[in-house]
Amino acid sequence: MEAELMALAASGASTLVTLMISDAWTQAKDRLAAVLGRTGEEEDVLRELEASRAVLVNALSAGDGARAADVESEWQARLLRLLRVDSSWIGEFQKLSAAPGGTVYNHITGRVQAGLLIQAGRIERSNFHTPEVTCPANSEQTVK
Repeated sequence: MEAELMALAASGASTLVTLMISDAWTQAKDRLAAVLGRTGEEEDVLRELEASRAVLVNALSAGDGARAADVESEWQARLLRLLRVDSSWIGEFQKLSAAPGGTVYNHITGRVQAGLLIQAGRIERSNFHTPEVTCPANSEQTVK
């Protein structure tokens, strides 16, 4: 059971940190504060979430991956403590670990590489436009 609790806490913390750096943070933070502050401490939790987010954003902006990982570790430890004290948190964390509204959030870590990254849940139509090129051998002909 301990391994399952640790995995759930890790998943919850990862989801939390991913939400902190996503466009969904505005909608997610109130929901997270309501769940994590269910004992009447919602405003305190909201302040803690915002403080953690500020540290995380500053760390990522400065390229400080270790500090960013610390933020996730701190939340993982906190979530694990909650799970150990009260098993009713399990259902709450499973809901939190599921991406809201069917949206997928990916947190990418590791080496920095230059290049294009495309993340998509579903692509229905794609239009790729390339500039027209004139053939040097025959200036009358245009290649698309």
